Amino acid sequence: MVTGIEVAALLIVLGVVLGAYWIVKVVKPFVWNAVIGLLVFLVAEIVLGLEVAVTPLALLVVALGGLPGAVLVILLSVLDVAFVPALVLAGL
Repeated sequence: MVTGIEVAALLIVLGVVLGAYWIVKVVKPFVWNAVIGLLVFLVAEIVLGLEVAVTPLALLVVALGGLPGAVLVILLSVLDVAFVPALVLAGL
C-alpha cells in the first residue's frame, strides 16, 4: 500500500526533475552562444591577429547576442572603445 509520504516524495522528486529540465532547456541556447562567441574570438585572434579581452561582460554580450554580439565585441575592441586587453590588465 502506498503511503502519503511516498506520494509526497514522488511529487517532490518529479518537481525537481522537471525544474532541472526547464533550467537546462532555458540556459542551453546561451551556453551555445557563448561557446560560438569564444570560437569567433579565437578565430579573430589566430587569423586576423586581433586581441579581445574576454571578461564576464564580454561573455554576457556574446551569450545574449550570439554571433552579432561577438562581432560587436570585436569591433569595440578594435576601435579601443571597450574590451581592450591592455586596459583590462591595467585595471582600468
